[in-house]
Amino acid sequence: MSNPLKQLTEQGQAVWLDFVSREFLAKGELQKLIERDGLTGVTSNPSIFEKAMGHGSDYDASLEAFLEKADAEPVDVYEHLAIEDIQQAADILRPVYDRLEGRDGYVSLEVSPYLALDTRATLEEARRLWQAVDRPNLMVKVPGTPEGAVAIRKLIEEGINVNVTLLFDRNAYMAVAEAYIAGLETRLHRGEDISRLASVASFFISRVDGVLDKLIDERKGEDAELGGLRGKVAIANAKLAYQDYLRLIQSPRWKVLEAKGARPQRLLWASTGSKDPAYPDTLYVDQLIGPDTVNTMPPKTMDAFRDHGTAAPMLSTDIEAAQRVVDATARFGLDLDGVAKRLVKDGARQFEDAADALLGAVGQKRLDFLGERLNTADYRLPDALNEAVEKRLDEARREGWSRRLWQGDASLWTGRDEDQWVGWLAAAQGRQADPKALAALAEAARQEGLDTVVLLGMGGSSLGPEVLANTLGTAPGGLTLKVLDSTDPAQIAFLEEQLDLHRTLFLVSSKSGSTLEPEILRAYFHQAVEQALGTEAAQRRFVAITDPGSKLEASATAEGYRAIFQGDPHIGGRYSVLSVFGMVPLALLGHSVADFFQVTQPMVLACSPSAPPAINPGIRLGVVLGEAVRAGRDKVTLIASPGVAS
Repeated sequence: MSNPLKQLTEQGQAVWLDFVSREFLAKGELQKLIERDGLTGVTSNPSIFEKAMGHGSDYDASLEAFLEKADAEPVDVYEHLAIEDIQQAADILRPVYDRLEGRDGYVSLEVSPYLALDTRATLEEARRLWQAVDRPNLMVKVPGTPEGAVAIRKLIEEGINVNVTLLFDRNAYMAVAEAYIAGLETRLHRGEDISRLASVASFFISRVDGVLDKLIDERKGEDAELGGLRGKVAIANAKLAYQDYLRLIQSPRWKVLEAKGARPQRLLWASTGSKDPAYPDTLYVDQLIGPDTVNTMPPKTMDAFRDHGTAAPMLSTDIEAAQRVVDATARFGLDLDGVAKRLVKDGARQFEDAADALLGAVGQKRLDFLGERLNTADYRLPDALNEAVEKRLDEARREGWSRRLWQGDASLWTGRDEDQWVGWLAAAQGRQADPKALAALAEAARQEGLDTVVLLGMGGSSLGPEVLANTLGTAPGGLTLKVLDSTDPAQIAFLEEQLDLHRTLFLVSSKSGSTLEPEILRAYFHQAVEQALGTEAAQRRFVAITDPGSKLEASATAEGYRAIFQGDPHIGGRYSVLSVFGMVPLALLGHSVADFFQVTQPMVLACSPSAPPAINPGIRLGVVLGEAVRAGRDKVTLIASPGVAS
């Protein structure tokens, strides 16, 4: 007997597999399906990769080799592993793509499910994935949300193949079909080729019946016709969508594009595994066979159809009956449109949950690999507090606290101006200070024979550098740091007696640039250095660290200071140690700022936006403190070891 899967190809329907894993590819299973079943495509999503990467050791060697080169946050590790799989699958399918002249042979990779409602971020990620995979037979998966439709049009304009995902209703389908056509038209208007672009619109089938069947069962016995709708609505909806497609490709507008070589955006049936044991396991394949369509099946469904599927052209049959089924759903108040909207949200949430689990598993493997290179925290909490912490961490996962924190989402706090005070995150990544400029300043100071640096500042501007000096000490060739954060005459006199002004550099450190105490100290020592060295030489002995546009910046510019390092106005003073306010003194102490950030990055990456709360030490610490306060434990005692007592 002929293979029913190959018979689908004879009916004009492409067979795709909704699965990919490293082991599957390595064993030659994909090649086997191509040869035996006529398979012409592969799709992936976070759920698939979570099962492949999160369990077992198939990816461990590649993960460790990647981290040996450079540490990375969980999402970068995942993408590295996923792209390797997608590239391999694309290469295996490339002969199919070439044989069919680009009409099929595609592999799909999804943009982050967290971006479903963000057009700009979806565009940026889709472009990045397209370049990273670097295969012409890639399709980038983009959700068919209103925001996604805008991105889809732009991506098609740019020549990027798109698999539109999470479609449940005909209105959403027509919106993305319009986006595809409009994108082609823009390319054609610009004189660009449209003959090698491909797109599919993925209708999710079984999930529609899953929701509606439950609603029908809740009204069991109410009406025989209502009960007869069970298991029929999703197929009827898909058949009517196919009629929409047929009308579209017969339109004069499409014929213009077709004459220039454009290929139609095929309908793809997704979620075609039967979830209800009362239904045939091949139901959502048998009933949806027709030309210019794709059925992407999970392995179990593919095996079932190969064994006992029926390959007959059912998609264009009983259209009037399909319309009656859809009309009946409205008559019985089943609200197909409302169900579709809910399923989009639920589908996005399921992909987010899978992505959370995936990133958690990848992140944990990263932590295991880093071992002692990463500082860790161990919590021993009372049972009630521990239970509250775990519940809150799950809430933090569902609500995306890690991502929202790094996005500066003010609603994570009180919804007022907190988004204006998260510059310390970029500073922790080493993005606020320029290591090369700081190294050059330190080297020049050494070359000039300077051996002491005096920091004039108050509060956060002085405390952070003082801790760095006391903890890390002065490196060979570095300057000795002395901190003056008092206007007490006795302290000023005591410090001044220790200084050789001919060998001293002064840092005037003030975020606002208008704090009275640093200004008094600056004026006093500027006068002293002028008297000792002369006006011109005195200018070379002062460096200003201040926020842009401050009074200190203006006066330092007017007086010709040796250098001015600008802070970040979005960092509060007490949180500024990883910005220039701490890093300029660190460099003058003789330490490499670049090496310093290399040492601190494992923890920064552990607290990254893609690290789910359960493995994110920053989020976990915050949740422990917050839940402790809610339980009436509002005091924290720090007992420091001698090495960091300062």
